[in-house]
Amino acid sequence: MAVSISVIVLLGIVVFVLIRGGSVRLGPALVCAAFGFFLASTGAAPLITAGIGTVTGWISSI
Repeated sequence: MAVSISVIVLLGIVVFVLIRGGSVRLGPALVCAAFGFFLASTGAAPLITAGIGTVTGWISSI
């Protein structure tokens, strides 16, 4: 749970900086957020969560 909250905060900061810097506009950012929200309710969500867990495990072992 702590890892997922950290990732959410980090990605939120990245999105905020990209929107603020003009690299990404608000509309496409909202579409991507909606896509992620709906993707989380599909059968792919456990696979994505496991993949992120594996990557964070590799990073923490370094």
